[in-house]
Amino acid sequence: MRSESKVPGVAFVPSVVPRAEEILTPQALEFVAELHRTFNLARLDLLKRRVEVQTALDRGEMPGFLNETEAIRRSDWKVAPAPADLRDRRVEITGPVDRRMMINALNSGAQGFMADLEDSLSPTWANVVEGQVNLLDAVRRRLSFTNEQGREYALKDELATLLVRPRGWHLSERHVEVDSEPISASLFDAGMFLFHNARETLSRGSGPYFYLPKLENHLEARLWNDVFRHAQDRLGVPRESVRATVLIETFPAAFEMDEILYELREHGCSLNAGRWDYIFSVIKKLRSSAFVFPDRARITMTVPFMRAYTELLVRTCHRRGAHAIGGMAAFIPSRRDPEVNESAMSKVREDKRREARDGFDGTWVAHPDLVPVAREEFSNVLGDRPNQTERLREDVAVGPRELTDFRVPNGVVTEDGLRNNISVALQYLDQWLRGVGAAGIFNLMEDVATAEISRSQLWQWVHRGARLEDGGAVSGPLYRELRDRELSKLGGASSGRYRDAVEILDALVLDDDFVEFLTLPAYDRLVSSV
Repeated sequence: MRSESKVPGVAFVPSVVPRAEEILTPQALEFVAELHRTFNLARLDLLKRRVEVQTALDRGEMPGFLNETEAIRRSDWKVAPAPADLRDRRVEITGPVDRRMMINALNSGAQGFMADLEDSLSPTWANVVEGQVNLLDAVRRRLSFTNEQGREYALKDELATLLVRPRGWHLSERHVEVDSEPISASLFDAGMFLFHNARETLSRGSGPYFYLPKLENHLEARLWNDVFRHAQDRLGVPRESVRATVLIETFPAAFEMDEILYELREHGCSLNAGRWDYIFSVIKKLRSSAFVFPDRARITMTVPFMRAYTELLVRTCHRRGAHAIGGMAAFIPSRRDPEVNESAMSKVREDKRREARDGFDGTWVAHPDLVPVAREEFSNVLGDRPNQTERLREDVAVGPRELTDFRVPNGVVTEDGLRNNISVALQYLDQWLRGVGAAGIFNLMEDVATAEISRSQLWQWVHRGARLEDGGAVSGPLYRELRDRELSKLGGASSGRYRDAVEILDALVLDDDFVEFLTLPAYDRLVSSV
C-alpha cells in the first residue's frame, strides 16, 4: 500500500526497515523525483532504441564501429585523472549490500569494494532500503553487525575504497511512484546514494564512485553523464566529483568503448570486462543467428571472441588514460574439499596471471579468500606501480571480424552442461524470489549474470535443436524431463519458491520470444508476493 509523501506527486510504500526514515526523507525523495522528471523520458527513448537495434540484428545486420563517431576514435583525448584512492585498483571485491558481507568485503584487504545494488541484490523493498542504510553507515565508518550467535563484526582501520553499482536503465522501482509512474531504479539507487553521501565521501578524502551496468551504447553513457552533472550542481559539490567505471558487458557496447569513455570523460576513469553478462548478451543479441555455444565451462577467456573483446578493452582504456579492470573470479573456497580448492585456486591464479600480463590494471573476486591470490599475480606484474596504464598495447588489432569469431575449440554441448544450467537457474531463481541476490551454488557465487547465461543457453539449445555430445538433440520434452529430475534433487516444487521458479524458467526457455532480462518476469512475482 503506497502512501502519499510530503513531496507533491511522490508516493511510496512505507518500509519496516529500521532507520528507513533516515533514507526516505522528504528532501531525498524530492531529489530523486527531480532526477526522474528530468531524465526519465530520455531513458525511455534509449530503451526504445535498444528495440530498434535488436530488430536490425534479427534481420541479420551485424554491429560494427560507428561511422558517425570515427573522429572521436581517431582523435587524442584523455579521461579525467583518477583520484588518489582509485589509482591502484589491482584487486576489487564485489558483493551485495548485506551488512555482514559488506564488513567482510571492506576489511578484505582489496583495494576496492563494489557494493552491488544490481545483479547480486534481490530488489525486495526491504533489501533496497536496507542497502541504502548500510551504505550510509559504511561511508561514515560506523557499519557493525552482531549475528544470532553473538559474533560481532566491525570495520578495521584500513578499508577498501567503496564503489556502488546501481540498477540498470531497463529497471523500474515499483515501490516509489513519481507522478503516478514507477521511478527509474537507476535514478533512485544512484540518486539516494548521492544525496546522502556525496558530500560526506568528499569530506573524507574520497568521492561518490559508481559502477554503471548494462550500457549498450554511448548515448546511454551520455545520459549518465548528464545525470551526474545535474546531481552535482543541485547538491553543490564540484563537477568531476563523481567517478564512474562502466561495465562492458553487452555485445553492442564492445563496439563503442571509445565513445563511452568519451561521453563520461569528465567522470570516467575505467572500463570493466563484465565477462558473464557479455556471454549472455552475445546469445541474446544474436538470438536469430544459427550459431550455438557449447557448455558454459568451455567458453573460457581464451576463446577468440572473448580474447578479442578483452584485449580491445585494455588497448582502448590505456590509450585514453583509463584503467582496465578484469573479470570476476566467482569461486567460493570449500572448507570440506581440499582437492576442489586446489584445482579451483589454480584456475583462479592462471586467470589473474593472464589478465595482469595482458595489461589489465586490476581484477574482480567474489570472496575474501581470493584477494591474496589475485593481489599476488597482479603485484608480480605491477610491482610498486599503482597500475600499468602506460602499457598501450599497440600490438592489438581488433575489428568486427575478431569480435564476432564465436568459435570455441573443442566446444560441445553435454547432458551434464544441460543439467547444470537447469539446476543453477532453478536454485538461483528460488533464492532470488526469497530475497537472496548472491547465492553460493556448486562452489561458485552465482548472481543474476550467471543465471542469465544458464537460461539463455537453455533457450538457444532448445530453439536451435543443439546436438548433445552423444548425438541426441536438445528439445522441449528433454528439457522438461531433466528439469523434473533436477527439481526432485532440490526437494521438489513444494519447497521454497521452486514452484514459481519452474514457471518462470519454463517460460524463459520454451517461449519462442526471448525475454530480455529474467529479472523482469521474476520482479513481477517478487512484488506480488509482498
